[in-house]
Amino acid sequence: MLEISDYDITAERGFLTPYDMNNVSLPDVFLPLVQAAMKLSDYMCSGRVRSFLDKIPQINMTEEIKNLSDAQCRLLMVHYSFIVQAYVWGEAQPPSFLPKNLAVPYCILSDHIGQFPLLPYSSYTLDNWGKLDDDGEITLDNIYVVQNFLDGQDENWFIMVHVEIEAKAGEALAAIPYVLDALDKDDLASVRKYLNLIRLAWARINPVFDRMPERCDPHTYYHRVRPYIHGWKGNPATPEGIIYEGVDKYQGKPQAFRGQTGSQSSIVPVMDALLNIAHDDDPLREYLDELHQYRPPRHRKFIEDVGELSTLRRFVQDRNDDELIKIYNDCVDHVQVFRTRHLEYAASYIHKQARSAEGNPVEVGTGGTPFMKYLKKHRDESRDHIIRQAS
Repeated sequence: MLEISDYDITAERGFLTPYDMNNVSLPDVFLPLVQAAMKLSDYMCSGRVRSFLDKIPQINMTEEIKNLSDAQCRLLMVHYSFIVQAYVWGEAQPPSFLPKNLAVPYCILSDHIGQFPLLPYSSYTLDNWGKLDDDGEITLDNIYVVQNFLDGQDENWFIMVHVEIEAKAGEALAAIPYVLDALDKDDLASVRKYLNLIRLAWARINPVFDRMPERCDPHTYYHRVRPYIHGWKGNPATPEGIIYEGVDKYQGKPQAFRGQTGSQSSIVPVMDALLNIAHDDDPLREYLDELHQYRPPRHRKFIEDVGELSTLRRFVQDRNDDELIKIYNDCVDHVQVFRTRHLEYAASYIHKQARSAEGNPVEVGTGGTPFMKYLKKHRDESRDHIIRQAS
């Protein structure tokens, strides 16, 4: 049976970091970096953020990383990622290159972690939070953001909502290996039992997603949050990408990487894999397949292994058990509801805002896809997987 600990997953936190990041400290050599990260909002408000970030010393990451724990590497990735994004997007025009004082250590660190050298969802959300009360739950009233760009309520709330969603998904993720094991043993009662646990977890996930508008305003999000999480692929402002100065493996050539997005979360893809929800080929499907490579390696492997092992949909169809069909359909419906809410937020937080923002293509998302059309399509494809009971 699969062990979720092998995939950096816990029942209590799901895909979130297992570490209490607010209690992680870094060696003194990283003090200039940490100080710059903590003053990032001040630097950005000055309008000349690059002049400050240029002064961060180039750290010998090859040597330092030998003595760093996994938790310390993740925290460093959070700080470096925000600083790099601020360097690229923190002034009116993006630069053509990332200076070597940032590029060289950052690329060594990202290679070590197994991710691309720009802000990933893991550094934006999964590793970027702490608890106000260490003994409390991972809920919106007990978490805060470790690193941000402008330090505003809308920015922090946007991240925090995703953090609680990830935590709420933990019980569902923990049940998946038991569902797969029960399928392998042809154990109907256990499939029902553990799939029902997944259904109950989803009933707690969607209400958290519903809370996004409480403290994250669409206009503020579009103009004060979204601009800094863009990547440099499929972006007209960086048509060739960014040069990582001093990074030998790139040979001075511009590199184009996708920007951070909630679509890098592994929750919905692993549910698609378990429930055997398939999507037709289209530009969004191609984009999401590409984003799969931007997930942490072990999370990526979990999705792949679940997809390879799950025969759940066929099992439910073959057994024609009313209770199991109801549980399965409820799970599919929860995923469809989540996708519907995502579509609604895309409409209000991006599509509607873009219509009034000069020079922004209304129907094109960060990945260069007509996202409204294809989000609807993927939502409908989820709905199409509802199993009809025999009359």
